[in-house]
Amino acid sequence: MRKCSAKPTSILPVKFGEQLNIFAISASGHMVELIERVNVSEPASISSGIAARYARALFELAQEKGSLDKLEGNLEDLNLALEESEDLRTVIKSPIYNRDQQSSAIRGVAEKMRVSNEMKNTLGLMASKRRLFVLPAMLQQLNALIAEEKNEVSADVTSAKALTKTQSAKLAKAIASSVGKNVKINANVDEDLIGGLTVKVGSKMIDTSIRSKLNSLQNVMKEVG
Repeated sequence: MRKCSAKPTSILPVKFGEQLNIFAISASGHMVELIERVNVSEPASISSGIAARYARALFELAQEKGSLDKLEGNLEDLNLALEESEDLRTVIKSPIYNRDQQSSAIRGVAEKMRVSNEMKNTLGLMASKRRLFVLPAMLQQLNALIAEEKNEVSADVTSAKALTKTQSAKLAKAIASSVGKNVKINANVDEDLIGGLTVKVGSKMIDTSIRSKLNSLQNVMKEVG
């Protein structure tokens, strides 16, 4: 396959089996030299293992420097950025972007967020190794490590209306008395609940919403009918 010195007009990802090949299409319409090759079938267990290694290394470094609180703040900021920015999600996952492009993008994000040097260096290393695609999993692993260190569990709480600080504090205290650990509330609003709330701690779900009760009643009526 010939190499084209002219700037390609478009990029064409072509999948052959478990391998993704990225080609450039020249202005004349010819397919030019292969510019990227990426394995897109890497098992989730391998990706999880990569994320765990980066997370553990970063956690221990922050722990050693006494900067876990700063690291936890970085995680919240990065998770929010990934949630809100489709461009950022694309940059870290798409094989079309090369190392330099990913490194430049993630460096810009890190500087704008003023993350710790440890986090900044880790993100840079991940970009240089083409491992940014595991960033969401790494953040999740880090959250788990910090929660374990603080003897803390997360409770995903969904309510019909936004909880006040007082309500969140009381709810956290009530859940803590049940699970025997400190509780961090992750609050969400779902107006379709009508009233009440749902609480998920680990695999345990508590649903006190009116919608849940109506659904249960509806199911009972169907059985009777």
